[in-house]
Amino acid sequence: MPPAHPFDDDKLKEECGVFGVVGVTDAANFVALGLHALQHRGQEAGGIVTHDPETGFQSVRRFGYVRDNFTDPATMAMLPGSIGIGHVRYSTAGNKGQTAIRDVQPFFGEFAMGGAAIAHNGNITNANALRRELIDRGSIFQSSSDSECIIHLMARSLQKSIPDRMEDALRRVEGAFSVVAMTRTKLIGVRDPLGVRPLVLGQLGDGWALASETCALDIIGADFVREIDPGEMVVISEKGVESLRPFRPRRSRFCIFEHVYFSRPDSILGGRSVYETREAIGKELAREAPVEADLVCPVPDSGTPAAIGYSQQSGIPYGMGIIRNQYMGRTFIEPTEQIRNMGVRLKLNVNRALIKGKRVVLVDDSVVRGTTSRKIKEMILDAGAREVHFRIASPPTAWPCFYGVDTPQREKLLAATMSEEEMRSHLQVDSLRFITLDGLYRAVGEANGRNPAEPQYCDACFSGEYPVEPADMIEQGFRMKSAAE
Repeated sequence: MPPAHPFDDDKLKEECGVFGVVGVTDAANFVALGLHALQHRGQEAGGIVTHDPETGFQSVRRFGYVRDNFTDPATMAMLPGSIGIGHVRYSTAGNKGQTAIRDVQPFFGEFAMGGAAIAHNGNITNANALRRELIDRGSIFQSSSDSECIIHLMARSLQKSIPDRMEDALRRVEGAFSVVAMTRTKLIGVRDPLGVRPLVLGQLGDGWALASETCALDIIGADFVREIDPGEMVVISEKGVESLRPFRPRRSRFCIFEHVYFSRPDSILGGRSVYETREAIGKELAREAPVEADLVCPVPDSGTPAAIGYSQQSGIPYGMGIIRNQYMGRTFIEPTEQIRNMGVRLKLNVNRALIKGKRVVLVDDSVVRGTTSRKIKEMILDAGAREVHFRIASPPTAWPCFYGVDTPQREKLLAATMSEEEMRSHLQVDSLRFITLDGLYRAVGEANGRNPAEPQYCDACFSGEYPVEPADMIEQGFRMKSAAE
């Protein structure tokens, strides 16, 4: 697949989205719709597995968007059955940018008691050690994905049923995992004990659905029932939903960046509207970092709800000072160096009539490398803005994520090597302020802010405090935050 556009390269990317359904006619069509709603979580490749009593398990895996691969009637006819699961992928583990079709999920395994397929959102932090152990014991891996370890661990389990084998396997796994799996008759959902990645349960008539986000339930007309709890396994069959608790209970550490950026604004997380949470983040940012200005402008599209909140709290008018070209896809042909150098302008254009002569507050969700922020600032000044003030709806991203997000190496993160004032100077803007970590916690509903002794969320990308030790990365030389830092 062609590389992402330069504009996308300066955003953190969620690894993937998972979806499953059981008890419906033509399950593959529902899975395709669910994956389409989750496309923002993975745009590199997608796959669907279904089961039909007459034809058995069937699988289709493709590179590219759901709409380009899973809308053709001939393709969908290859996926009969009333049960199916699917996955959309953006690689974090495995061969980044060199994905082979064998790396695309769901993965399938044939066991003595029947076949099973799994789709995984998250990252396994001890995957290298598990892989070495499994290969030493005779396992033959087909992919570079950490998720394949789960299938091999299931194959070596001595348990009698597939749900029991999955439980056995996941007890060996460290890191973050929200898993949707299927047998011939059962749909299974599991979240890791910390609940780092989301997973929700929905009901559609007599059928059931599992999804990374509630927006995927909305698209198929399913009713949102509840979130799968951290450390919970649900096994759904014709008998209904069975809930199991296979792991030692731990305090939840849900990824706080899901609230800031990853999840779609029309989803519900922890009983809260993502859109309303992002508005609240903008309001908190306006209280913490006020500025005299004439216009609050979002960096589309992820900065929009926070910019609206900032405007409401500050009283500064809101305006669409930057317009996004909705038809600029990842496959845009860039034939010359001159075209490539246009960079952000291929995706964004400044509304000059609105910007000219104004003191502008630009609200964005994050600053990663800073390359896009500099280009946008230059565009705003070229359009005649008097001043440019950046307000960022997350704390400085200073540490990589090892739980299912594609983060650059630490030395490539702007906040890892620069103070806030140094970043302001580097970006050459009139002011730069990030929401504080306590402010972010308040905006997501923690009235007293962050509890430093027992943080309520995983915020390792901001704090450097990892709730699960990234064993594989430490083995490769990654240095954890010291007590002095």
